[in-house]
Amino acid sequence: MSDSTASTLATTGVRAVAGPTSDLTLHGKKGNDAPAAADTQIPATLNAQQPANPGEIPAHEAPQGEAAAPPSPVHAEPGDTEIELKLLVDAEQLADFNNAPVMSANARNKGVRKHLKSVYYDTPERTLWRNGLTLRVRQNGARFVQTVKAEFRDDPLRRGEWEASVSSLAPDLALAMPFIPEKLRDELESSRLEGVFTADIRRHQRMLDLPTGTVEVAFDQGVIKAGERSLPVSEIELELKSGNAAAIHELALRLCEHGAVRPSIRSKSARGFDLAADTAPAVRRPAKLRLDPTIALDDAFAAILRSCLKHLLDAIPAAEDGRDPDGIHQLRVSLRRLRTALDLMRSAGSLSRLEQLRADARWLARNLSAAREWDIFETETLPTIAKGCPTISGFDALGEVAQKRRSAAYDKARMMLADRRCAAFIIGLGGWIEARGWRSDVAPENLRQLAEPTTSFARRMLTTQHAKVLKRGKRFKSQDTEERHRLRLAVKKLRYVVEFLLPLYDLGKPARRYAQKLAELQEELGAFNDVATTTSLLSGLGDECPEGATARAAITGWQAHAVVGSERRLRHAWSDFSKTKMPWSRQEEA
Repeated sequence: MSDSTASTLATTGVRAVAGPTSDLTLHGKKGNDAPAAADTQIPATLNAQQPANPGEIPAHEAPQGEAAAPPSPVHAEPGDTEIELKLLVDAEQLADFNNAPVMSANARNKGVRKHLKSVYYDTPERTLWRNGLTLRVRQNGARFVQTVKAEFRDDPLRRGEWEASVSSLAPDLALAMPFIPEKLRDELESSRLEGVFTADIRRHQRMLDLPTGTVEVAFDQGVIKAGERSLPVSEIELELKSGNAAAIHELALRLCEHGAVRPSIRSKSARGFDLAADTAPAVRRPAKLRLDPTIALDDAFAAILRSCLKHLLDAIPAAEDGRDPDGIHQLRVSLRRLRTALDLMRSAGSLSRLEQLRADARWLARNLSAAREWDIFETETLPTIAKGCPTISGFDALGEVAQKRRSAAYDKARMMLADRRCAAFIIGLGGWIEARGWRSDVAPENLRQLAEPTTSFARRMLTTQHAKVLKRGKRFKSQDTEERHRLRLAVKKLRYVVEFLLPLYDLGKPARRYAQKLAELQEELGAFNDVATTTSLLSGLGDECPEGATARAAITGWQAHAVVGSERRLRHAWSDFSKTKMPWSRQEEA
């Protein structure tokens, strides 16, 4: 930041602070579809108690040939919500989607083109981002708009959004405060805001009128920049302006037919904050469902499926990135949760669409399993045993081969996630949820059940799955590896059913005890299964890594010894769980 800029900012209540983000400059490629090179410096640090003085805008922020408007709210109703889905596309293909048949047939006109320059702000401690909020100031020509966005807990497409006009790229926190949770206001007022990253986007925006709603389509190409790091942007944003959210999925499916797309709910702000911190995409576990005891079964199905879809979409960026092994793990968990939810819906009747969704989920999960298996082997099994056997050679050679296998497995996983079948599956699932597609597929005699309270259905499903686990666990002590594998799958399914449905009942300590014993059993069965998986992985490494033969033998011996030691814990976990009473049955007895 130049001395003259710092001086100007100082007179407007903005303090320039040297540091890695103190001089953020936008740069991009020249051309019609990419952002032209720019030199838009932004204020790096702002006193949160002193918004910029509208009468003293730094020269580089002042609109040319037009006076900046004074700050004034645009719309700030507490219920303001945006409903949006992104489709990630290759930059070379982006323009071609503008000519897709669905665009030509339904667009009102040729649309408008915009050059959007945005600055995202937060405290040095990332107070806003940590609490699911973002603060952005965007310049579009001579206009500056400040936006506060908030995540929705269980909905993949919806976010809170509140906007206000401001005078420059410097934010006015006073205008944002009504939409900041009260518990954060003191912290923000006593802290300082800094520009974390910028986005320079060329946007072609069109409006489409579809039978189920009106959708704004934005073809975005540009760059996100944080310090010396940058990230290209090439995506299509679909935002519902009126009608049913199913319209977004309907349009997305038509675009998927036209070319390769990858559905995403990861915002530019999420990418920017990860870029600024130089971290992998965050791995998110699903939020706990809190279904109202009076909720109708139809609404419960929608809430459960929406939670599964959000978990799935949240997990994809980390899984594709590959730096955090938990990414691929959570993606596989999300697919298991989804399949469990779809299995629950079978009880409402035969649903043809449901079977295709289950098949697609199974197909994707199967193609992700190798990546997860090699993750466990390379990051947990191999280093643990190598550390415990320091005098044995061959672990390094084994690790090199394992790394290659893991890399190949991730390449396959990424290829599957980029496959058109995957995109159509995810988009189709979202549309099925929003349109409540199961209603038209269910038999007339079962429609009444969808309108009834969920509690009786939940009790029946919980009891049924609990009984299946007990049946799978018969003669537990003498079970072989395959039988215990089937038991483990049944336990996992029960755990997801419990997560979905048990919160309907206010059961307190008995419910927590039941869930704990179930989790302990799943953990022990998982450890037992990891040994069998390791044996399978090692059997395929012999020819490729002969120098690791001694290390392979050490791993086999180590795990054989571990199985003997863990058998007692496993039997104890099974005994504890099998003796634990079903907490929901107590309520029925009462």
